[in-house]
Amino acid sequence: MSFIRSLGKAVNKLADNTQTLSWTIFRVLSSAMFMTHGWPKMFGDRTQPFFGGMGFFGIDVGINMLWIAGAIELFGGALLVLGLFTRYIAALAAILMVMAYLAAHPAWFPTLNNGELAAMYFLTYFVLFAFGPGKISLDAMLRGRA
Repeated sequence: MSFIRSLGKAVNKLADNTQTLSWTIFRVLSSAMFMTHGWPKMFGDRTQPFFGGMGFFGIDVGINMLWIAGAIELFGGALLVLGLFTRYIAALAAILMVMAYLAAHPAWFPTLNNGELAAMYFLTYFVLFAFGPGKISLDAMLRGRA
């Protein structure tokens, strides 16, 4: 039993000592992957036009919502990688993912409607909104907390 207790203490100490690094890796990698969804919409082979195109839930609002999504994914993702304006951009990205899920993946169960990424990105950015960018970020440096 002593070995189990010692192992538990060692694992907890290691986990505590890697929180800052793991949070930074989580924010940076998830946001870099998010950017890969925006790049093709903005600059890829099937670039989305700013005007026209896909409206919002079948309502023509004059602006292509896929262009808006691409801008948030690419440029918002870049800001999130840097940890700049993190809570604002994370809230915007989470809202975007709810809209994407409802518009493109209408059935309830994500694995049946290919909505896993939208659901996971929603959760990722909701958590980033709630907990902030972490200690290794431009937000922390600008506030003098780095």
